[in-house]
Amino acid sequence: MNDESAAPALRRLLDLLASGAATEDFAEVLADARRRGAPAGVLAEIDDATWQALRVHRTLRQHRRREAELTALFDTAGDLAASRELDTVLQAIVRRARMLLGTDTAYLTLPDEAAGDTYMRVTDGSVSVLFQTLRLSLGDGLGGLVAQTARPYATPDYRTDDRFRHTGTIDAGVLDEGLVAIIGVPLLLGGQVIGVLFAADRSPRAFSPDEVALLCTLAAHAAIALDTAKALADTRAALAELNAANELVRAHSAAVQRAEQAHDRLTDLVLRGAEVPDVAAAVAHLLGGEIAVLDAEGEPLAGRAPVAELAAAVAASRTEGRSVRHENLWVCAVLAGQDALGTLVLRGRPDLDDADRRLFERASVVTALLLLLRRSVAETENRVRGELLTDLLTAPERDPAGLTARGRRLGVDLARPHLVLVAEPADRTDGAERERLAGAARRYLFGSRGVGAEHGEAVVLLVPEAEYAAGAEGAEETARQAADRLARLAGFPVTVGAGRPAAGPSALAASYAEGLRCVRALRVLGRAGEGASARALGFLGVLLGDGHDVDGFVGGVLGPLLDYDARRGTELVRTLRAYFDCGGSLTRAKDELHVHVNTVVQRLDRVEALLGKDWHEPERSLELQLALRLQLLGGDGGH
Repeated sequence: MNDESAAPALRRLLDLLASGAATEDFAEVLADARRRGAPAGVLAEIDDATWQALRVHRTLRQHRRREAELTALFDTAGDLAASRELDTVLQAIVRRARMLLGTDTAYLTLPDEAAGDTYMRVTDGSVSVLFQTLRLSLGDGLGGLVAQTARPYATPDYRTDDRFRHTGTIDAGVLDEGLVAIIGVPLLLGGQVIGVLFAADRSPRAFSPDEVALLCTLAAHAAIALDTAKALADTRAALAELNAANELVRAHSAAVQRAEQAHDRLTDLVLRGAEVPDVAAAVAHLLGGEIAVLDAEGEPLAGRAPVAELAAAVAASRTEGRSVRHENLWVCAVLAGQDALGTLVLRGRPDLDDADRRLFERASVVTALLLLLRRSVAETENRVRGELLTDLLTAPERDPAGLTARGRRLGVDLARPHLVLVAEPADRTDGAERERLAGAARRYLFGSRGVGAEHGEAVVLLVPEAEYAAGAEGAEETARQAADRLARLAGFPVTVGAGRPAAGPSALAASYAEGLRCVRALRVLGRAGEGASARALGFLGVLLGDGHDVDGFVGGVLGPLLDYDARRGTELVRTLRAYFDCGGSLTRAKDELHVHVNTVVQRLDRVEALLGKDWHEPERSLELQLALRLQLLGGDGGH
């Protein structure tokens, strides 16, 4: 290999990465080397480097896109925290909605109670005066459907969609603006729809669940802005009309101001990169109680998990769009649109006045924004780490130093011990279940430094030593807990096998193989849906452990029968297995094999001739049955 000839091309690839060049520019490096007549070895090195550079280029591009999206969300929160004018806040929200979703236009409609219809309050990107001055009767158009159901709706082609009521006025405005794809989400306050936020394109387009969730988050901020404006307006009206109630008005104004300051403080925490415990501590200080933040499965992210069952209270809060009282607790669902991200629980304040209750509910909106951002970042990191784990299990010996260095850059120290868990759906009949299991694994690892990825027919999890108990008992307990938690998250039984804790690419790959054998053993032993390590499987587990010659054991015990079956096409091994499985009953064995009882007797006579007269003695029988089990594990029958 001519390193001097390849070096300029490699430097050029690095320059392209640093400059953010287009994908096509990378291929030109190899083409230029060919034109210059570079040797085949150099061309191969450049080709491999180009492939690696394109992978890095793709990852960087994904990071930049996610970074731009998160920056836009931070800017939106900053606008809301800095502005007090309602029109300015609403204009900022609509502008951010258009920027975040990359649509041609965005707009917001509000109800006109006096006229009995709705009107365009704010638009961004609109070029049609007719569209900007539209007034919509209640229940008409896509906005009417959103307002009636209090749920988001999207249409890839407004003009041909018959799910909502079309009117000539609305269709004329939409046509004049040239809109085709439209999404609308409700502005909810206290379970009531107080407006609709839209984003629209002038060409067909499908909106993703993430885009719906982001637009719903902006709609929640718009509802807060309208609520704050209404509260301030009510306060000013009370000051003008009720001089006699001056003290009451002052108290109300102070409550509203406190709520605004609290919202600003919490938003500022998010902007400065605070974590969930930081937000929980700030809310606890503001409300004078104890705050716990639970994830979507009820596991604590911050604070102490409550003892009381909260499922009914969370469902009520989600339905009403407000916090609810449950025994001596206050519970508020943390939502991003219709997506449940978790729950906020307040203890120590049995009674909340309206101001503190509103503050508690605003804290749930800020928590939703923080969890949404954390989940987006975690999903991106997990995809990159998953690629590392796939490479580790596929070819650990190819470049162990390179794998270790990649892991260190991603926050995964492969040089330190990790526990390898191998998980499979218990019935293994539906490929879609493996995808659901992979999603459950991502949620299982959320907030940890573990790594997960699909590999073969299983999902593999790499758990760092700080997150599992030491020793063989720790591996066993972690496997059991993982099986239970993954089953709850996935919605079906999951089998989990644990390899021994290991460090370094080669050892981790060997631990994965041991975990996979453990899963197969659980399946053969009729324990699908459980979690275990090889140690917990007794003598079978010892044989399955890394470094034991299982094939040699099976061959030594069953070798004469296996050779005889291979040479003559007989079924002595199958007959012996059926005989043992049927408790030594010739009648049941012949039914299992679908042959005459004399055939079973003849085959067992042949077994005795090959293995000796003591084959049915207790000690020899146990050895044979164990070998038959292991032989079943190693063949197709194990599946």
